[in-house]
Amino acid sequence: MSMSGGTRLSGWPAKESASAGLRVSEYLKRRSAGEAKIEISINHLPQLFNSLDPSPFHQRDLDQDAEDYIVESAEEISSKHSLALVVHLPADQVPKVNGSDLSEAVHHYFAYREAQERRRLHRLFHDGRIALAIGFGFLFCCLLLRQFAFSFENAASGMLGEGLLIIGWVAMWHPLEIFLYEWVPIRRRCRILSELSKIRVVIQARTSGQVAGRANSNV
Repeated sequence: MSMSGGTRLSGWPAKESASAGLRVSEYLKRRSAGEAKIEISINHLPQLFNSLDPSPFHQRDLDQDAEDYIVESAEEISSKHSLALVVHLPADQVPKVNGSDLSEAVHHYFAYREAQERRRLHRLFHDGRIALAIGFGFLFCCLLLRQFAFSFENAASGMLGEGLLIIGWVAMWHPLEIFLYEWVPIRRRCRILSELSKIRVVIQARTSGQVAGRANSNV
């Protein structure tokens, strides 16, 4: 990853694709003129997609390694920068690729993934509300039992009362965790996927210095 100021980070190690038998490569991001580029080098365009998905081209899933790399790369990039996905192919493969079809396929997939994550966030808040209602009910019962225990006015009842108070608040931890912490990474992923659903997709011929399946850190 490089910026005009000279910041440099080495590329990520290439990852072997379980579904397509490919290594997603060119783990580098270049930032210039306010645009951050996520670059991938492959030998054939189908390697970018899940080979087991029988859907039409525009609706096919991306290869899992390719998706993970693109999303993780986008997460590292400041939201102030626009994104571009640069797909490097051998020169003889470039004329065979319809750029608009590829853009539509990428946008469709990340829009679909965003919708999935938003449904996941909705279910999380739904479960959180149920857990919160149960927690409040349990805490209320513990407080009533605590008051009843204190009515005996002895050491054992005092210990029991304090134990019930602790147990009641422990039962509130899970719903509080949902509303305070668990939703944050899902909401952040929704934002990233929304940006990727509109990412500019560019197809370029691979230069002699770029090798498919190998990370390039000469940025």
